[in-house]
Amino acid sequence: MRWLATILLLTLPAAATTLEKLSLDEMTAKSTAIVRGRVSFSHVAKVGRVYYTHYSVQVLERFKGAPSGTVVLPGGRIGNSEQTFAGVPSLGNTNELILFLWTSKTGLTHIIGLSQGILQVSKDAAGQTILSREAIRENLVDPRTGRATEDGGIRMTMGDFQGRMRGAIR
Repeated sequence: MRWLATILLLTLPAAATTLEKLSLDEMTAKSTAIVRGRVSFSHVAKVGRVYYTHYSVQVLERFKGAPSGTVVLPGGRIGNSEQTFAGVPSLGNTNELILFLWTSKTGLTHIIGLSQGILQVSKDAAGQTILSREAIRENLVDPRTGRATEDGGIRMTMGDFQGRMRGAIR
């Protein structure tokens, strides 16, 4: 009977990623660096048993901290071997981004909250700079209640963002 349970567990799809829902203020407080930049290059390297895609970021503006020029996300392909992780965004061929970053004890710089810590930079019809992020589709949990919650995405002007950064970083 135990072997049947093992087979069933191995054939079921892997559980989805669950993320702690973070507000803009929480991401700002937890970040070691916040930058506006462009991804210019990527490569994959193995760290322990995990593949990480290393992205070179051309920093255009710094809002907090001393950013490294490289950001990592788990997953990637080396030769014929590939690792993927649910909820991990891809930074390939993007325009300008705002990145909320934290540097781990190992020295790798990660994006806070995976997709939550990435804002797209664009212009609206009036030429105003807009920052936006689609609603997160991964499972989110409210850290205060421990219950499942939803995300509505983010949309704001660069001026509003800069004002919030000045207030939050004080």
